[in-house]
Amino acid sequence: MESSIIFIFLSLSLFSNNCNFFFQVHASKYNHGKVKLKLIHRHSPELGKMSGTTLGPPSSSRERIKQLIHSDTARLHAISHRLVPRRKNFQVETLRSSNLVELPMRSAADIGTGQYFVSFRIGSPPRKFIMIADTGSTVTWMKCKYKCRTCFDDRIHHHERIFNPKTSRTFIPIPCLSSMCKQDLARSFSLQKCHRSTSPCAYDFRYSDGTKVLGIFGNDTVIVRLTNGQKIKVPDVMIGCSETIFGNFHDIDGVMGLGFDQHSFAVKAAEKFGNKFSYCLVDHLSPSDLVNFLVFGEVDDSTLPKMQYTELLLGIVNPYYAVNVSGISIDGEMLAIPSYAWDLKSGGGFIVDSGSSLTHLVEPVFNQVIAAFQAPISKFKKLSLSVGPSEPKYCFGDVGYKESLMPKLEVHFADGAKLTPPVKSYVIDAAEGIKCLGFAPTRWPGPSVIGNILQQNHLWEFDLLNGKLGFASSSCTFDD
Repeated sequence: MESSIIFIFLSLSLFSNNCNFFFQVHASKYNHGKVKLKLIHRHSPELGKMSGTTLGPPSSSRERIKQLIHSDTARLHAISHRLVPRRKNFQVETLRSSNLVELPMRSAADIGTGQYFVSFRIGSPPRKFIMIADTGSTVTWMKCKYKCRTCFDDRIHHHERIFNPKTSRTFIPIPCLSSMCKQDLARSFSLQKCHRSTSPCAYDFRYSDGTKVLGIFGNDTVIVRLTNGQKIKVPDVMIGCSETIFGNFHDIDGVMGLGFDQHSFAVKAAEKFGNKFSYCLVDHLSPSDLVNFLVFGEVDDSTLPKMQYTELLLGIVNPYYAVNVSGISIDGEMLAIPSYAWDLKSGGGFIVDSGSSLTHLVEPVFNQVIAAFQAPISKFKKLSLSVGPSEPKYCFGDVGYKESLMPKLEVHFADGAKLTPPVKSYVIDAAEGIKCLGFAPTRWPGPSVIGNILQQNHLWEFDLLNGKLGFASSSCTFDD
């Protein structure tokens, strides 16, 4: 079977296509340990307690799955518009460092554009913001008050988080006449208008759900805390100061861009901490004291089973991360999935997306996977969730259910690595007394999407220096 391409990214996807470009990741020597950010999932009680957000857990398990499906529908639309094959177009140069930075993430309430959030400090003096963590975006931006006199006055009155570049001594606007604005940032929706030579570079982001974000680009310093407690500065991080927002961003402060791009925070942080970042997602139904983490640097994997590695293809479809996969097996038998379903050039492809919850499969793949589950689930009473058009299509009562009755699913990568998720990651608890197969059909042609529930209980490590993706089964509980 021909190998396929899987794209891995965390959160929301921009509507327009990026242009081809070249960039290099340069070596840098730091000896400060690692940075660890807590990832906050959309349904965590923690977000509801944070000033300036109305996010938090849903009122019931049925409402929980309904919210997740609503978000999935918007993301799938964005993905189908975003994926355009591109040639490999930049180099990654050697980075030599063994440093780590960890940034905590916990599972939190989403607004239809992302599933995971981080606490982030920027500026001098630093200000704290609650940001969507997104490896599908390149720009880090937040709600901001720069030229506009009345922007966000109601939120400022209630002491909510609004960035004011004029109070940060390290903020430097990017000039609108610069080649950076006119060329490098064209793929990030920079505007060509320039009223004066001293005017900052403006942007107009358009998301596929109709959300619109307008502002200006600049550079500023980010503060990260190492696991030994020390704080260090990451200078010259490109940020967006968003003064006008139409759409779904009313409940969060902004977006942390983690895509593979010379201006993204992921590449900036990786330059200083071993040129690696990783994340580990605990079961979305786990107790709230279990925490997901986004880590910059080397994770101690001594407590993990042997890490598997597969080639990480950088620069193929920026800003996403791509690897080769060769098929799916059920109980050790490879499914007869047509090769064109995996082929991006034929309108297919496969995406691993932490911003989607369910795993969405194009019909040629979905039909084969579901057929393999028909016999075991036929023993249970068929039920319906009735929560939306993209809901799981195969749900059943859980009376007499045991995980041992379900077949083992595996994703096979072209170079021999295999992802073997636990049964609870593809036979999910959807509501009281109801189990569902965690798959939903999506139209062909188009990409399939592996959602974050199928990614749970695994550590995913992105090695930007060596072009490798590592993964291993994990409880996602690590010592600092």
